[in-house]
Amino acid sequence: MESAAAPDRHTTFEDAQAIVTACAFFSLGLTLLGSARLLMGGTPGIALLIARATHLQFGTVYFVVNLPFFWLGVRRLGWPFALKTFAAVALLAFATDRLPLVLHLDHVHPLYAAVMGGALAGVGLLMLFRHEASLGGLSVLALYLQERFGIRAGVFQLVVDAAILVASFFVVSPTTLALSVLGAIALNLVLAVNHRPGRYSGT
Repeated sequence: MESAAAPDRHTTFEDAQAIVTACAFFSLGLTLLGSARLLMGGTPGIALLIARATHLQFGTVYFVVNLPFFWLGVRRLGWPFALKTFAAVALLAFATDRLPLVLHLDHVHPLYAAVMGGALAGVGLLMLFRHEASLGGLSVLALYLQERFGIRAGVFQLVVDAAILVASFFVVSPTTLALSVLGAIALNLVLAVNHRPGRYSGT
């Protein structure tokens, strides 16, 4: 029986357009969540909270928070992954800080912001994962655990994000916390359903 041909690898152009598009999706999702004053898990959520408390720009905080995770990306997942992740983190930081120049939201219902913000961010992460990149932070660890131990990235991130959001119980209202958890579920459900080992053949 003839063996199946190995799948073609993504070209540099395909990787580049995926990174740009993914960061645009994630930046819009993050803006929706932020406009409703909702929280987010992972390093973007940490950076968002620090930025609100210190009045620093989100992009600067997010980039600095991610620096320790680049070592794990290089050591465990290789230089190509780390370099694409570095580019994605830098682009997201740049895009999110400048999105208000082209988009201004006067009103968004918190429920819509939670569901669509989380889903858009999840689609962005999914695109990056399929092009062997991420947005750093916990997503690097999530990808490593999936590759090494078969633990689904979406399931791992859902558990961690839920823990982070529950820990915020003492600083936000129950309604804000509940909607933030809903946003985390929407994000990670996209990953858990669509990012499974062996389902996607492109590399």
